[in-house]
Amino acid sequence: MTHAADPGFLSATPVTRGPKHHFFGYYDKCPWDQTGRYLLASEIDFVHRQPEPGEPVTVGMVDLQEQNRYVPLDTTIAWGWQQGTMLQWLGSAPDREIIYNGFDDGKYLSVIRDIHDGKARRLPLPVYAISRDGKQAVSLDFDRVNRLRPGYGYMAMPERHPDESAPADAGIYWMDLDSGVHRLIVSLEWASRDRPDETFSEAHHWFNHLQFNPSATRFLFLHRWRPPDQEQTRRTRLYTSNPDGSDIRLLSDTGMVSHFDWRDDHTILAWTRTNEQGDHFYLLDDQAGTAEVIGGGVLDQDGHCSYSPDRKWILNDTYPDTDRMQTLMLYRVSDRRRFDVGRFYLPPDLSGPFRCDLHPRWNRDGTQVCIDSAHESGRDHRSRQMYVVDVSQITRA
Repeated sequence: MTHAADPGFLSATPVTRGPKHHFFGYYDKCPWDQTGRYLLASEIDFVHRQPEPGEPVTVGMVDLQEQNRYVPLDTTIAWGWQQGTMLQWLGSAPDREIIYNGFDDGKYLSVIRDIHDGKARRLPLPVYAISRDGKQAVSLDFDRVNRLRPGYGYMAMPERHPDESAPADAGIYWMDLDSGVHRLIVSLEWASRDRPDETFSEAHHWFNHLQFNPSATRFLFLHRWRPPDQEQTRRTRLYTSNPDGSDIRLLSDTGMVSHFDWRDDHTILAWTRTNEQGDHFYLLDDQAGTAEVIGGGVLDQDGHCSYSPDRKWILNDTYPDTDRMQTLMLYRVSDRRRFDVGRFYLPPDLSGPFRCDLHPRWNRDGTQVCIDSAHESGRDHRSRQMYVVDVSQITRA
């Protein structure tokens, strides 16, 4: 299949503005509340470097019905450029409650806040992924991620186990969001012993990128490892598990897994590699363990992929090409047709841990897309802001 002919790119409307910078974070969360009025956003004074320990970001939201007024709600020092502070709407009250990560008394934690009355309560662990119903979360060691994958972890405190390759008391944690009851369910020590290969020698292990399936009956996670002094040599496996850490299944073990999304409770869309067909987007069956290429020759680059709410479309982007342009695209599953809806310039000095990926995410009815972008930066200044693209003329055609 060839790409669909583009009559012209769609407009990207800025919903935040300078002089401060704004971003949401990752591609796997919806920044819009249930009413469509508020759009979650973090605010910061700088964009060109990693934060210093203790340097805060402001947590807030854009009021789309009041001239895109930014409403600050709190500050936190538990954040990173690529995934923010895991700021998101809580599925149990998506019209009024948000959750995000914080830090106090030498520990990372999470905060549930009512955006209307300001009431907040704290939970004893930070969160990484939350079930759609807002009842449970899974988490990991953000201090360890900070060292082994800069830009994705937090640096508010030193890592607990910087010299251990696979600590037994670190890994993936489960937490009840009502009571705060929590426990370690998958340890890094276990991962280092599960079907090891020669690349485990002298490697440090960590977990990253957790996500529940739609019904929260299972979640997936990436197990990664690399020598401490060789950041570019990381290798990755993809697993799924029950929320209590039982029935763990290895779905990809060729060493390369990147972005993903659950299509349904049993099927995962993921950019990964098979020995037979190489690097592609695949549909991985969590029950049968099979891998089927999707979008071959059309979705031909790794990107931040996600299904539309009705599962008829895949939203995706690219990393910068040789001209530093990032492409935003839609892929219609029914006829394998791709629509390129925008291209955005990324200044070359915004790279590495503080790069500005588009990280596109859907609104709740699949008619709009929100991105982070620095394409309106000037010669002597950088501007990282949030934009909304109306894609209804494509998804509702």
